[in-house]
Amino acid sequence: MKNIWLYILVSAGVSYIIRATPLVLIRREIKNRTLRSFLYYVPYTTLAVMTFPAIMEATQSPIAGLLALLAGVFLAWRGASLFKVAMACCLVVLAAELFLVPGGGIG
Repeated sequence: MKNIWLYILVSAGVSYIIRATPLVLIRREIKNRTLRSFLYYVPYTTLAVMTFPAIMEATQSPIAGLLALLAGVFLAWRGASLFKVAMACCLVVLAAELFLVPGGGIG
């Protein structure tokens, strides 16, 4: 039981160091264009890295996930709202699993 408290303490320390280091080291505005561009895209990259595998694994078939991903990217590219993209992706997964997956269906 003692080890778990050590693990929690080390994890909290590492998390704090990772979050506090930029605040301590960077006091001025970042003027380097390359670094600013990199930092601008970090949240989008992180979201993509977490979302894309989940899209492929959340369905019964990776084909249904891939079709929903393609439909979502197409609709988002065309300027559809987030609600419309989400609804269309859900409908694509439902249709793909009903008609394309062997033994597919609801339930």
